[in-house]
Amino acid sequence: MTFRTALLACLAACPALADAPVIRHVTAEHQGGTWRFDVTVAHPDTGWDHYADAWRILDAEGHELGLRVLAHPHETEQPFTRSLSGVAVPRSVKEVWIEPRCLRDGWGGERYRVKLR
Repeated sequence: MTFRTALLACLAACPALADAPVIRHVTAEHQGGTWRFDVTVAHPDTGWDHYADAWRILDAEGHELGLRVLAHPHETEQPFTRSLSGVAVPRSVKEVWIEPRCLRDGWGGERYRVKLR
């Protein structure tokens, strides 16, 4: 077996990874003692077996401050925006990160930094 044949056989056996979900835009609004986050996500959803199924809000240490579960695929609505209200963010926290999740591939993709005012 040549190196090229071995390489092709190895690649054929590995599952193909789809594009990770991407956070396109975030709006954060302070509402009384809590925050509301409007998050726009893009992902090449293909149906119930593979779609962006959540996003979460993290502080600088990686502690989860909020979680928004996405209940269905958005194959025909890309990108899409969903909100999460009532998020308690300590006053000392001046920025957070939004991290997307894919049903098939889990947490991943680049975290989106949001400065809080």
